[in-house]
Amino acid sequence: MDRIELKALLEAIIYVSEEPATLDQLARVFTEVERSELRDVLEELVTASQAADRGVEIRRIAGGYRMSTKPEHHERVRKFVRSQKPPLRFSLPALETLAVVAYKQPVTLPEIKAIRGVDAAGAVHTLLEKGLLVTAGRKQVIGRPILYRTSKEFLLRFGLRDLSELPTLEEFQELARASLEGMEETAGVGGAAETTPAEPEGAGDGSAEAEAASSKPSGAAKAGHA
Repeated sequence: MDRIELKALLEAIIYVSEEPATLDQLARVFTEVERSELRDVLEELVTASQAADRGVEIRRIAGGYRMSTKPEHHERVRKFVRSQKPPLRFSLPALETLAVVAYKQPVTLPEIKAIRGVDAAGAVHTLLEKGLLVTAGRKQVIGRPILYRTSKEFLLRFGLRDLSELPTLEEFQELARASLEGMEETAGVGGAAETTPAEPEGAGDGSAEAEAASSKPSGAAKAGHA
């Protein structure tokens, strides 16, 4: 297999992959290609996709490679997606709880309550259901409360390679309002489904209007380019 064909195949696989395609996964498919060559070609794809005339790019996210729209195009993409569906809502308590866990993890429910000043059990339950949080064992103190941390899904939804790329807390709150609330709107392969209404906990606190962020090509566009 020549390098041009390999590059085309890798790009196609990343395009259709539900999750970021890892080097290990790709090596199992391309057994005749050295891992070093695979890595080199992947990096070539990353570099080439950053050209100014490209609307999507291949990024290193959550330990793998994923295709996504470029950050500078997000506002236009959101505007288009919002024009297709009415705005959705996601509760602010859930966003605030997610921020606490992201920056203090691993953390227990009592610790989250101490920071937020209100009970966070409902918000944590919602975030667990959506796969943004996972349990991380129990804290070795009296009562051995459950520890919570962010998940790989959290990295995917916010486009982070790892937790070292977390923005400042203020930036995260803005990002959360723009991205988390619209995280389940369909935006292509791996794009999530429509969000559910805000959980009851947010009823008295108000909730942010969803801004449908698209991180991948739309399903319609995908079909048209198949």
